[in-house]
Amino acid sequence: MSGSIRDILEEKLARFEKLERDMSDPEVLSDGARMSATAREHGGLNRLANQYRTFKRLTDEIHQCVTMVADAEDSDEREMAEAEMDTLRKERETIWEDLLSLTVGGEDSHRTRCVMEIRAGTGGDEAALFARDLFEMYTRYAEKVGWKTELMDASPTEMGGFKDVTLTLEGDNVFRDLQYESGGHRVQRVPETETQGRVHTSAATVAVMPEPEDVEIDLKPDDYRKDFFGASGPGGQHVNKTDSAVRLTHHETGIVVQCQDEKSQHKNLAKALRVLKARIYEKKREEEAAKQAEARKGLIGSGDRSQRIRTYNFPQNRLTDHRINLTIYKLDQIIAGDLNPVTEALIEYDRDQLRGDMID
Repeated sequence: MSGSIRDILEEKLARFEKLERDMSDPEVLSDGARMSATAREHGGLNRLANQYRTFKRLTDEIHQCVTMVADAEDSDEREMAEAEMDTLRKERETIWEDLLSLTVGGEDSHRTRCVMEIRAGTGGDEAALFARDLFEMYTRYAEKVGWKTELMDASPTEMGGFKDVTLTLEGDNVFRDLQYESGGHRVQRVPETETQGRVHTSAATVAVMPEPEDVEIDLKPDDYRKDFFGASGPGGQHVNKTDSAVRLTHHETGIVVQCQDEKSQHKNLAKALRVLKARIYEKKREEEAAKQAEARKGLIGSGDRSQRIRTYNFPQNRLTDHRINLTIYKLDQIIAGDLNPVTEALIEYDRDQLRGDMID
C-alpha cells in the first residue's frame, strides 16, 4: 500500500483500539451521551479494523513463507511452502478488495452520519426548483437504501423550490457514498415557466460533510453567539412570533448556521449545533486535505463546491458526470432515487486508483 493509505488504515485501527479501551473506562461508562457516541463510532470502524488486522496477519504469514522457501532444504518442503504462500496471497487479495471498498473516501469513509447542504445557484426560480429536485432525489435514494433523513433547515420559494435546504442522513456507508455529490450540479431543461419551449441552463451546489461525534468537536457556549428570531415561510408568511428560529455564529471561524424548521427553540438550537459542528469539522478537513492534496490528487472526492461535477440534461434523459466521463441515459430513474449506477461508478473509479497499492 502507498504511504497515505497505510497511514489511513493504521490511524483507523489505532482509533478503533482506543475506542475499545474507552468502552471499558468507568468514566465513559458513566456518561450516557459519551458512551453512545463512542459505541457508534466503534461500530462504524469495526469491520475495517478487523479486516485490516486480518490483512496484516496474512502479510506476516506470507513473509514467513518467503523465508521458508528460501531456507527449504528439499523440493517437497519448498513446494509445500510455495503452495501455502499462494493460498495466503489469494486470501489476502480478497481482504484487500474489501479494504479498498471500506477505505475509498479517505479517513472519514466510516462515518455513519453526514450533513448535506443544497443551494440554488444561477437560474432564479428554475435553480430553486432544481435544488428541490436534488433534495427529493437524495431523500428517495436514502429511503431505498435504508438511511434515516432529518430536515434541519430550509428556505422555500413561492413556486415550491428551495433557495437552500439542509438535511442530515444516517446509515451504513452514508458519507462514503454521498461525499461524491459535493460540487456544482447543472441542469438543462425547459422550465415550467417557459412558454416557448426553450431549454434553459441553471445550477445548484451541494456540500456533503461528515457529522463528527460530540467528543470530537469540543464546542463551548462561549465559542459562538446565539441569536433568536421569528421563523417565516415563503414570502414572509406563517410568521412565528415566539422567536423560535436560531442563528449561531462561531467566533473563531466566522461560520454562521441557522435553523427554523422546528416550532421549539430548544430543538432548533440542538439542530443548529449539529450543523455548526459539522461545518467546523469540515473546515478542519479542508485545511488538512490541502496539506495532503499531492498525495491524493488522483482521487475524485475533493468536495470542492465550486467544481462543476455533473450535468442533468432532461430533453435527452441524460446524466453526465464530468469527473470520470460517465454518461447514463436514465436520468428519469436517477432523479426518482436510483442513484446506485452513479455512486458505484464513482466508488469503483476511486478504488481503481488505489488497487495497485498492495504490497507483498
